[in-house]
Amino acid sequence: MTEQDRLTLTVEEAAELLGISRGLAYGLVKRGELPKLQLGRRVVVPRKALEDFVAAATLASGAG
Repeated sequence: MTEQDRLTLTVEEAAELLGISRGLAYGLVKRGELPKLQLGRRVVVPRKALEDFVAAATLASGAG
């Protein structure tokens, strides 16, 4: 399975894709602004939810 096939990303991977810091990504997750899945003690970001998050932000800013 390649990274593109994975359904979830770590918060660090999501931050890298968004071009933001790890701390900011964790802050967005904590505030509920960035969707997350809690798998035991591990927090992951569903890839589709991240794509939807970016699409919604793009539409909201009028840049789409």
